[in-house]
Amino acid sequence: MVIEQAIEVLKLEAEGILKLADRVNDSFAKLVDLIFESSGCLIISGIGKSGLVGKKIAATLNSTGTRALFLHPVEAMHGDLGMARPNDIFVALSNSGETNELNNLIPSIREIGCKIVAFTGDDKSTLAKISDIVIDVGVEKEACPLGLSPTVSTTALLAMGDALAVVLINKKKFKTSDFEKIHPGGRLGHRLSCNVKDFMLTGELVPHVSENAKMDEAIDEINRLQLGVTLVTAADDNTLIGIITDGDLRRLISKKTSVLDLMVRDVMTTNPRSVTGDTPAYDALNMMERHQITVLPIVNSKRKILGVLHLHDILGKGDFKFNGAL
Repeated sequence: MVIEQAIEVLKLEAEGILKLADRVNDSFAKLVDLIFESSGCLIISGIGKSGLVGKKIAATLNSTGTRALFLHPVEAMHGDLGMARPNDIFVALSNSGETNELNNLIPSIREIGCKIVAFTGDDKSTLAKISDIVIDVGVEKEACPLGLSPTVSTTALLAMGDALAVVLINKKKFKTSDFEKIHPGGRLGHRLSCNVKDFMLTGELVPHVSENAKMDEAIDEINRLQLGVTLVTAADDNTLIGIITDGDLRRLISKKTSVLDLMVRDVMTTNPRSVTGDTPAYDALNMMERHQITVLPIVNSKRKILGVLHLHDILGKGDFKFNGAL
């Protein structure tokens, strides 16, 4: 009985994937062209099992020449939305297409200027209706006897992500030598062994306000560079004492707080995490991933601000390109 049940699950999973082949259409080709022509990043987003699959899809894309990031929808609404840029492509994963946390994020993503792509099992769902491109990953039934736990649907979603990655490998003429360049023993490993001063933004590209400023100045500074943050300096010098993120602003607004009536020093998070210019890029990247930080302040030994490091810059700035070109 156990063996028969296991075989039945595997058959259902295989059939679910095979039936996707009949639904790969012009929308898929349009998505491939959109990614190929984009200078931005793929932002993969989903919740629950779809989110876990999304992380794997992002990892596969990154390792095969297509720059991708995973963005958790809830964290996005509390500051991580700062990683999105107008030329990025937002890929939303939801079998039902009715995941509130994901659908509620779409208007903010669209306001930034990103294209919206839905990987969903229901092409008439809310997510499908508000997306620019819809990729059908629907399955007839789950392997779970209760029909509750995502099984065949997540396998189908993962397979479609693999199909996208492989087609892009061919489209970009990605070679074995390119693969080596973006793995730890190759070019990316060399890049991450450099120091953050080689990648950080400096001068006018560093958002900052004084602790004695009003919040309208902080908001203007966040908007000026669209990094999602502004650093806060001491009143009398360039010492880093705090940080304000757009997530902080959202939380205040959600509490019906009159943000513009506040002072920067009353809103900022004090003693933010930072690194020095001589910190290895690999260590900085680990810190950013561990604490889900998109922008990291760079300071000297006296906490004087030298610059900021953005996640996009450490992963893809300079002579290294994720499409294999040098």
